[in-house]
Amino acid sequence: MGLCAPINFGIMRYALLFAVFALLAGSPSAAQGPNPALPYRVPVLEYHLIGEKNTRWGRSVEGFRSDLQLLYDRGYRPITVAQLIDRRFDIPAGTSPVVFTFDDASPSQFQYIEKNGTLEIDPRSAVGIWLAFSRAHPDWGTRATFCLLSGAEAGRSFFGDKGIEGQKGEWRMRKVRFLADQGFELCNHTLWHAALNKYPDDKVQEQVARGVLAIDSAVAGYRVRTFALPLGLWPRNRALAQAGAWTDPKGGRVTRYRFDAVLEVTGAFGGTPFGPGFNPLSIPRFQVIGDNLKGLLDTVEKARFVPSRATSARGGTR
Repeated sequence: MGLCAPINFGIMRYALLFAVFALLAGSPSAAQGPNPALPYRVPVLEYHLIGEKNTRWGRSVEGFRSDLQLLYDRGYRPITVAQLIDRRFDIPAGTSPVVFTFDDASPSQFQYIEKNGTLEIDPRSAVGIWLAFSRAHPDWGTRATFCLLSGAEAGRSFFGDKGIEGQKGEWRMRKVRFLADQGFELCNHTLWHAALNKYPDDKVQEQVARGVLAIDSAVAGYRVRTFALPLGLWPRNRALAQAGAWTDPKGGRVTRYRFDAVLEVTGAFGGTPFGPGFNPLSIPRFQVIGDNLKGLLDTVEKARFVPSRATSARGGTR
């Protein structure tokens, strides 16, 4: 089905860890302004399907809308993975960054509805919901990271193929271009969601490189900076998740790739590029299942990262 591996942890597992962060954030030294060297947290969220009800791999339409509103009301504003690792927090002063990632490029994330020969974005798809929310809240913007499959089954091929869920193959490239034009980040998730730990090095590089090629075929010259591990599984040669090359046996064309960020599947909240232990080549994510987002935000509240306070505390942006 091209879905990522189950998350095998609970909120309580991280309660003690975040309690430590809260104590740090509430210490006397923090009263003079957040110290960017402390382990503040940036939520990196993971979504798959958007549908009529909450499931293990799906978030309901109303639930997704409520997630956006919850984060907005709690003072979060979205950025991309690329912005996170670049320390480029172009969000309103006093707000905190949150990273949305969408895996698998399923039709429910981005659907078109055809009306009298005109294509409209389905307002109940993830992109439709996001754009409507952004129109109502202009400071929310259009920043999220879409981790794309281009040749998977069940319509997970650039958001729909072969008439699955009413989506036509000729719409696929248009959708990818639209996302790039809006400022969303395009992320590679391999060709068809291969479990990379099962394959030799040459097949691993083919899967990854052909994913990059597919994105380039939709948006020529696009620099793919982020890679999401299918199922959260590393290749036996872990270095190939970051960089490698594949030679097309038909024409001899060599496609090279090198990513600046690699996304895991499991984890809690990622840190900041200013804090200790931040590794852009192993970024943990938290899958939103049902209404678990509120509990995690409550737990991390005192350790949340507010860039404007951190930069003012150190006298400017690095």
